[in-house]
Amino acid sequence: MARYPPDLDRWREAARIAAEARELGLRLTVPGARRRDVADAIEGAIRAAGAEPSFPANLSRNNEAAHYTPDPDDPVAFVAGDLVKVDVGAHLDGAIADTADTVEVGGTHRYENLVRAAREGLRAGIAQVRPGARVNDVSRAIAEAIRSRGLKPMENLTGHSIERYLLHGGMAIPNVPGFTDAVLEEGQVIAIEPFATNGVGRIENGAFGNIVRFRADPGAKDPALAAMFGRFRTLPFTARWARSDAERAALARSRRQLQTYPVFVEVGGGWVAQAEHTVLVGPAGAEVLSALP
Repeated sequence: MARYPPDLDRWREAARIAAEARELGLRLTVPGARRRDVADAIEGAIRAAGAEPSFPANLSRNNEAAHYTPDPDDPVAFVAGDLVKVDVGAHLDGAIADTADTVEVGGTHRYENLVRAAREGLRAGIAQVRPGARVNDVSRAIAEAIRSRGLKPMENLTGHSIERYLLHGGMAIPNVPGFTDAVLEEGQVIAIEPFATNGVGRIENGAFGNIVRFRADPGAKDPALAAMFGRFRTLPFTARWARSDAERAALARSRRQLQTYPVFVEVGGGWVAQAEHTVLVGPAGAEVLSALP
């Protein structure tokens, strides 16, 4: 039986907002632009459109695959040749969209093959989407497209199903085959997100990426924490979003209640490109929610 969200138009609208913010981020990621300014602009555009970010704008560079967002004092600016993954999420009352693309700063064209591999992997994976399709076939298509360019898919990063207020639902969509027997169901919302690398094809945990989430409702004992939980629930957020000194202090003293996200870095030091869309499993195939006309 189909399992469409009852407010499907809200999911479509969240995805449109996320896609426009993604494209803004790609345009702003130029030599000399500060990471902090680009992240703030992406998140500001989402809020101006009437949604909320479903996670902090990720601006991971070079051998960083994912999970870096600037801290409040980040002074770093992009330089020509940086390979930046612009990973963006938006939600409307928990209807979540997740989308990404990669930009080579300054158009130096040294890593064009990597960027194309990730995008072609995404297209190949989406082409396999339909009710009853094996997730393994989606994974195989992604891997074959990336390997056809002489590169490697990331073995231990996956796409995922998406549920209300739950960015990573219960289903994983690997970028290589052989890891799941799951099948897609009509009405599911999923994120397909290939990562291509010229390294060994695996990630490991690096430094703290300035992203956290509540493990559970902290209760009303600490008003500042309660206020933040009311805004974010269990979605990821960052200290840049604290609205007061009281909230910043509450975060600093409440680490045990928070899950922290490390930056994912390529094991062999290889550079990484990413492409991602939020997709609805429709009756005849994929409806790519985060594609723009």
